[in-house]
Amino acid sequence: MKTWIKSVAAAIAAVVLLMLAVLALGVALGERKMARSLTVPASPVTLRFDAAHIEHGRYLFATRGCADCHGANGAGKEVVNGGGTLVVSPNITRGPGSATAGYAMMDWVRTLRHGVKPDGTPVMVMPSEDYNRLTDEDTSALISYAQQLPPVPGRQAVISLPWIYKVQYGFGMIQDAAQKIDHALPPAAPHAVAASVAHGAYVANSCISCHGARLSGGKIPGSPPDWPHAANLTPGKGSAMERYPTAAAFKAMLRSGRRPDGSAVSPVMPFASLAEMNDVDIDALHAYLKSLPPRAAGQN
Repeated sequence: MKTWIKSVAAAIAAVVLLMLAVLALGVALGERKMARSLTVPASPVTLRFDAAHIEHGRYLFATRGCADCHGANGAGKEVVNGGGTLVVSPNITRGPGSATAGYAMMDWVRTLRHGVKPDGTPVMVMPSEDYNRLTDEDTSALISYAQQLPPVPGRQAVISLPWIYKVQYGFGMIQDAAQKIDHALPPAAPHAVAASVAHGAYVANSCISCHGARLSGGKIPGSPPDWPHAANLTPGKGSAMERYPTAAAFKAMLRSGRRPDGSAVSPVMPFASLAEMNDVDIDALHAYLKSLPPRAAGQN
């Protein structure tokens, strides 16, 4: 074999070995990162079990994505199965297989608001960044409702992530919820619930894990390869909001899963939750999205 051929082959082999070493390092870093221990500041909330508070908690559970992931009864369900990813959400009732049976109030608060489990490790997949800015009243209502769910048997939680996710996570290309959250921020202050831009900004917090911190959409970090990009919700280039000039048109889409032309929006959108939102929340969300500064799609 000619010398130059041997040299090229050796160089290619060296590059391949280097790439494999980098990937192996990324996987190791990702697994180590998932197992790290976190200490975060967290403020307690007062749980209440009066009928009005529980009903408000039921509404939040139904409309802020909890039921979409954990099931309407809280028993957990298969959330993602594709592209090498399998996610089965935990049973959050007190029934057999419960992940939360031993939770104290602060365990709920840290998991929900801060993305940190009782053992100090970060939650994976659960979008705690969407719940971090809930007021104390709403946090209390949501936890109070979850705590009184009838006990039902559920599956054990499963989070099986592909090696490429672990590599990206290990090298910081994907962040877990605990990394995205500013844990030093105090809880959101109470505000008037009305069809206003201010209340819309509060409702929109439940959209950021998919649509980004600035709501301009793009690839959902860590999502399976066949998932579509999240839509740009700002008025910028590539905005999906051009289809919804009125709150009525926006409302019709959220409740039907279809655009004004009749085409279906991706079922990745949590329409089971969105369809349960009341008129005030939807009108406020529409007003807020229309008020955003324009951003090109994916500029988060």
